[in-house]
Amino acid sequence: MYLQNAVNHFKTITKHRHLVMLHCFKAGIPLQGLMHDLSKYSPTEFIIGVKYYEGNRSPNVGERIEKGYSSAWLHHKGRNKHHYEYWFDNSRDSDTLVPVNMPTKYIIEMFCDRVAACKVYRKDEYNDRSSIDYYNLHDYRVEMGPKTKELLELLINMLAEKGEKETFRYIRHMDKRD
Repeated sequence: MYLQNAVNHFKTITKHRHLVMLHCFKAGIPLQGLMHDLSKYSPTEFIIGVKYYEGNRSPNVGERIEKGYSSAWLHHKGRNKHHYEYWFDNSRDSDTLVPVNMPTKYIIEMFCDRVAACKVYRKDEYNDRSSIDYYNLHDYRVEMGPKTKELLELLINMLAEKGEKETFRYIRHMDKRD
């Protein structure tokens, strides 16, 4: 069972990574695509991924259910700037953690990541609305920097309404320097 989970988890994260890479190339951020999610192959994340592998959702969910937190997720989000959870800092006025706006290139990579995750986990049920549907079910309660939230919502709504080809055409022409 362990060996089969290891093989299946490796296939799943590699398929996901390759889809993100393809999307990042389409979006005009190829270096980010090449570097995307390499930490998933580290022992800290990979071993947890094998232990909690199910094939239809992130293994981090299983670890979180069992332990109350996911050590793999804490490791992952702290090393990958395309996760909005990476972008929290202390407020200028207090020691309260507040969301910080992400640079545009990481918001675009986050968009690519979400689309690829929906394709991998929804399989034949995937359509251009999958990312907005997932966002509406899971991210309504999430604090993000206002620019981050605005751009992510623009892109996932555009994908749902205009499709992948038009959305990536729009992204390719965006200014990614900030």
